[in-house]
Amino acid sequence: MATIKDVAKKAGVSIGIVSKAFNNYPDVSEKTRQRILDIAKEMNYTPNVVAKNLSSKRQLTIGMITSGLLNMDGKDNFNLFNMYKGAYSAVEEKYELAYFFTDSVKQKEKSYAQFCRERNIGGAILQGISVDDPYFKELVDTNIPCVLIDLTTESDKEGLIGNVSTNNYEASREVANYLIESNHRKIVIMAGKVETVVNTERLSGVMAAFKENGLELKEEDVLHANFSEEQAYLMAKEYLKTKQPTAFLCFSDLMAFGVMKAVKESGLRIPEDISITGFDGLIIAEYTQPLLTTVRQDFFEIGKQAATLLQEMMEQKSTKQRVFVPHELIKRESVKTLSKE
Repeated sequence: MATIKDVAKKAGVSIGIVSKAFNNYPDVSEKTRQRILDIAKEMNYTPNVVAKNLSSKRQLTIGMITSGLLNMDGKDNFNLFNMYKGAYSAVEEKYELAYFFTDSVKQKEKSYAQFCRERNIGGAILQGISVDDPYFKELVDTNIPCVLIDLTTESDKEGLIGNVSTNNYEASREVANYLIESNHRKIVIMAGKVETVVNTERLSGVMAAFKENGLELKEEDVLHANFSEEQAYLMAKEYLKTKQPTAFLCFSDLMAFGVMKAVKESGLRIPEDISITGFDGLIIAEYTQPLLTTVRQDFFEIGKQAATLLQEMMEQKSTKQRVFVPHELIKRESVKTLSKE
């Protein structure tokens, strides 16, 4: 197998010049660079990516770091896959995209900066990270460009930390208004995990819609099921023992599936007795009985925009820190328009 030394010898140049040619250094003429590349091709020589990163002036690996993969429900894996596809589609030839997986426990074993340094990561996309995770808390103390998905930080490090997400506030406000316009007034909110940014933003959007319509959202009508299908099922079933709302507004499709199960087991019909909405746009929502009304997030575009923003940050070309990806309210059979009282 040919080495960089063999290529240098045949080209009549130093190893350093060969390395510079592969890394597009400006002090190597285009003619020389092309001759070196042609010789390398003849000899079937391919530079080691890690070595290339280490020798170049800037690191060429983008790391997509996902936390909590083992805790995710298999029903939403396709959306995560689409996010990965989107990120990959945006990475130019000059960057390598590597996927890494961690969790809250592992993050305590090795610092965020050390994790990135050992893998020669020049910029990172963080997905599935919570505000109480060690990596999130360490972000502000590093100079590694980073894009957070569905998460924001108060850091003033302009050009180093960005965010890409659906506009959760506007999306939840839209679906709440849709239920209210359908004459629903007894609405239960099946919310997610209290400490997550996504949950806070969606709850704020719902509260805004209620306020705009002169309605009050009572504390007992907001149930936090941690984005879990099972917890949503149990909480909805318990709630229905004493009360019967006209609608459940769920902050995820998974929780909506749990609520649908609880409603049916309680002897009630969807949407004749209770309407239900979800959030995410999982493929399985197209096959529920009845079909689930939901907010569809464009996960491919979220991944693509995250990778694009990160590249701009790494190249110091970015003028923005937050990107909102358009969503769509998909109106299906799980919502009934009630007659006005």
